[in-house]
Amino acid sequence: MKRTAVINVVGLTSNLLSADTPKINAFAESGFTTSFKPTFPAVTCAAQSTYLTGESPAVHGAVANGWYDRDYNEVHFWKQSNQLIQGPKLWEDLKATDPDFTCAKLFWWYNMYSSADYSITPRPMYPADGRKIFDIYSYPMPLKEKIKAELGEFPFPAFWGPKAGIDSSKWIAESSKWIERKYHPTLNLIYLPHLDYNLQKLGPEYPEISADLKKIDRVVGELIRFFEEREVQVVLLSEYGITPVDRPVHLNRVLRQKGWISIKTELGLEQLDCGASQAFAVVDHQIAHIYVKDRNRIPEVRESLEHIEGVETVLDFSGKQEWGIDHDRGGDLIAIADERSWFTYYYWMEDSLAPDFARCVDIHRKPGYDPVELFVDPNLKFPAAKIAWFLIKKKLGFRALLDVIPLDATLVKGSHGRLPENTADWPVFISQNGEFQPEMAKDIFQTLRNIISTAD
Repeated sequence: MKRTAVINVVGLTSNLLSADTPKINAFAESGFTTSFKPTFPAVTCAAQSTYLTGESPAVHGAVANGWYDRDYNEVHFWKQSNQLIQGPKLWEDLKATDPDFTCAKLFWWYNMYSSADYSITPRPMYPADGRKIFDIYSYPMPLKEKIKAELGEFPFPAFWGPKAGIDSSKWIAESSKWIERKYHPTLNLIYLPHLDYNLQKLGPEYPEISADLKKIDRVVGELIRFFEEREVQVVLLSEYGITPVDRPVHLNRVLRQKGWISIKTELGLEQLDCGASQAFAVVDHQIAHIYVKDRNRIPEVRESLEHIEGVETVLDFSGKQEWGIDHDRGGDLIAIADERSWFTYYYWMEDSLAPDFARCVDIHRKPGYDPVELFVDPNLKFPAAKIAWFLIKKKLGFRALLDVIPLDATLVKGSHGRLPENTADWPVFISQNGEFQPEMAKDIFQTLRNIISTAD
């Protein structure tokens, strides 16, 4: 086996390779670069699961970043157990060939309780007093304290939310070097999310993206140099391309107007009651899983969805089979947005009745993905003072709500999930071994297997 570092540069496409990415360009020019057809849906959990199993979501089960659990009657997003991904993983396949094979999995998702030899993933602590304490989870467990002693605490606010930025990717990059120095894994899987933030927040055409490209290029360039000096071959890849959007589509509000959504009022605010609803949408960027209680009403619900401006296609059972997403976890229908649109989870008709978590960074409680969490409400007069007061109360042990996220979905200018019209917006695969090149996401598994297994 040839020792390999796979660097997942989220959001990187051939459209973004430019004068702002000289180090990545140099690596690409010395090897081979190709764009490949992304997973459907082109979202993090589905893409990574496809890469690491060689299967579609219909087989591995990651139909999005979250889905509705029909047994619990609850929506679950961003769960971390590796057992959720059905089928053998890349490192398990390689270890069966070579018992000495080892794998480090650094911030790739579904990273808890896997069979990888070393893993690190974001995992806050939730004490019984209601606090949320930023932290990481590691395997082996003692690894967590050892790496934090040398690298410092993981900069969790830079990983997601209004303060998301390059510091989280820098820490992850340094953690991959630390793992390499200590354990020399055969395969090092590294996740660098930096480009994901402003590409969603501002859109790929915004001038500030140039600065983001330069920042991630420096981090990636240093990683390439580090690993090549240690005779570890490097592969760069990405999960999806982010394209411009200017129209949020509120599917659940339409379904509510049809009388299909049930609402329960708690403390004067509205909560989506999934178990009592006839039809509701679990949204994820540009795709939405629609769960219908009475299967006889599926044609009626589909017709309603097809007439919503911004909905390009609605997949029924045969369509889900064709797109490789016919898994039990998926919706009875799947809506796909058109090129300029994306789906919100919003179900309330008046902002004054929105649940308390709507104005917070709260990725687990929301029944859908919310990119508006990248913004601070522009209507707040003194946001810095509000945040500082929250932190003071938190430090003193008081419970408080950091409700600084706006409810204006028009702020979001970039999205992903559907198949982009332009192949230059497809994810990229860059390696020094041109013998193996993927044409589609499912090929990544075998391509990496071949590259790792091929001797010099």
